[in-house]
Amino acid sequence: MALETIQIESEAIENLKNYINDDFALVIEKIITSNGRVVVTGIGKSAIIASKIVATLNSTGTPAIFMHAADAIHGDLGILQKEDITICLSNSGSSPEIKVLTPMLKALGNCLIAMVGNTNSYLASQADYIINTTVEKEASPGNPAPTSSTTAQLVMGDAMAITLLQCRGFSTQDFAKYHPGGALGKQLYLKVEDLYKQNEVPSVSVTANLREVILEISSKRLGATAVLNNEKLAGIITDGDLRRMLQNQENYENLTAEKIMSPTPKTIQKDTLAVDALQIMRSNSITQLLVLDGEKYKGIIHLHDILKEGII
Repeated sequence: MALETIQIESEAIENLKNYINDDFALVIEKIITSNGRVVVTGIGKSAIIASKIVATLNSTGTPAIFMHAADAIHGDLGILQKEDITICLSNSGSSPEIKVLTPMLKALGNCLIAMVGNTNSYLASQADYIINTTVEKEASPGNPAPTSSTTAQLVMGDAMAITLLQCRGFSTQDFAKYHPGGALGKQLYLKVEDLYKQNEVPSVSVTANLREVILEISSKRLGATAVLNNEKLAGIITDGDLRRMLQNQENYENLTAEKIMSPTPKTIQKDTLAVDALQIMRSNSITQLLVLDGEKYKGIIHLHDILKEGII
């Protein structure tokens, strides 16, 4: 039965291609040129789908608000503003609440779009535009519960949202503004300078001895230290550099930072995106980068700083 359910619903989705027509294009144009919000309403399972469509529209640049059809006929019609466009979801288009709500919406003068599974229904006859979500049958035996019909509404809502997104020229930067708390949003806005400042700033001079180098790396807990020559970056010494030095050297007394360091450290500018820093670390199999402001050394960003923010 599980496989049959998936098959029935996938066929319902596939059939939606036939309903991307002139009416669909007119609805998109109407929403794009509107000065109001998109108010999405429905009853029962359609109300749940309506709420999800609202969330998707808001997150992709189309201001939207949810209004439950049952609440609307008991006072929530006050949500509607003059320029708002209403999308009413109903598979049958003839439920009692929808029959009561529809003339009220018409009386307010708002544009009414019906997302409906029965294009001969009362709702469809009263709507200014129709988005067809007709399905051949529900997936549940005997059709007692909305399954294919609500899936079709959900997919059609996504189709509208993404079409509107493209028409508006909605960019990844816009997406980041609306999703600042998510991992994807952080990839689009979080910069190196937002992270490295929480760390210590390890550094030694080129003339520092081995003991000074080890103490600096150990005390700052970043696995590395910058090596400076008159405040200019000269190189980097990492835990790995120290281990290799110990394997290759027998006399440590006269070793200085300049003799231990790697003279061509991997660096990154402070205003670079953190996700780009992660990519550099991965491609070079390293766990830290020296942060620069122009040519001036500012600190270290560590792999753990980035992963802690959920950027992977």
